[in-house]
Parts: sequence; structure tokens; C-alpha cells
Amino acid sequence: MAFETAVLSGHIVRMVPLTAAHTPGLLAAAAASPGAFPWIIGMDKPETQSAWIEFGLSEAAKGAAVPYATVLQATGEVIGTSRFAMLSWENRRAEIGWTWVGKPWQRTGANREAKLLMLRQAFDVWKLGRVEFKTDSLNNQSRTALAALGAKEEGIFRNHMVRPDGSFRHSVYFSILPEEFPAIAAKIEASLP
Repeated sequence: MAFETAVLSGHIVRMVPLTAAHTPGLLAAAAASPGAFPWIIGMDKPETQSAWIEFGLSEAAKGAAVPYATVLQATGEVIGTSRFAMLSWENRRAEIGWTWVGKPWQRTGANREAKLLMLRQAFDVWKLGRVEFKTDSLNNQSRTALAALGAKEEGIFRNHMVRPDGSFRHSVYFSILPEEFPAIAAKIEASLP
């Protein structure tokens, strides 16, 4: 069975399957957010944004990812992106990651609702047994947000990845299981404006 792609609609945002046509909107959202993405080097540069999108689309073509553009319901404006990656149908798991939302839309509920929509797709539609998240151990904003979401911290993979500057990154893993999701969904829904 394949991980089908669908538009995921909420009150604040909708998650639209990513295409190259989203590049100008993503560049505009990144340009409105100087210094907001220290963990994603060069996100405001057209070549970096294009490479980000091309990689997501190439992974989608191989069945290894389901990338989305995060779009405001009210205006149709592209404000960020996220994707399912590390897909394993046989193990019924996926990672949610590669996420960023432009600074003007941070702390508005947009990213929380985007996560809720993706988690509903993972657990209610795909019937997965696990959704995982990973972040740089130094990315306290992401770690705090994942814990606040209700994801459980599982541990740190030391020297797990090499950063663009050549230094080693320790990755912190979090997860959500299906039996945890109803309470997490209720918590997210209650926190949305």
C-alpha cells in the first residue's frame, strides 16, 4: 500500500501537496523571517529553497516522502512547509519533519494545526503505529514545541548527522503512538485560536 497524498484542511491552514510552483511563496515567507531559521542554513536563498523543494519532490517520486506546503486558509498565502519522511509501510511508521513556518505566522496556531492535520492523516487514515520527530539537540525551540505538543522524548542519537558547517549534530528523537493521539489531538484543538 502507498502513502497517498491528499490536501489536509483545517481552520487556520491547509497542507497542500508541495510542487515547484510553491517556490515563490516559500521564498517570500522566508524573506519575511530574517534570522528565524538558524537550523536551516540559507533558507531565504532561491537556490537553497529550490534544492529543498527538489529534494522533497524526488523523495516523493520514490515513495520515500509526502511533502506539503503550509497555506493560510484565509488568504491562500504560502507560509511554510512540512513533510512526512522516513516512510515505512511495512513497519507502519513515518517521521514528520523538514518543517518551518515563517516568523510572522509563528505562535499563531498555524504550525500546531499543521501538525494536527498531519497526525490525523498518519493515525486516522494511514493507521500508523508510530509517528516520529527528530531535531538537533541544540534546537531548544523545536524540542520545547515537540514536548508541548505531547510527543515523548525517547533519547539522543549522538553524532547522528553532519551539519552544513561540518560539525556533528546530536539528534533528539520524539514519538507519538496511536493510543496517545486522542489526548494529544484534544490538547492541540483546545490550544488553537
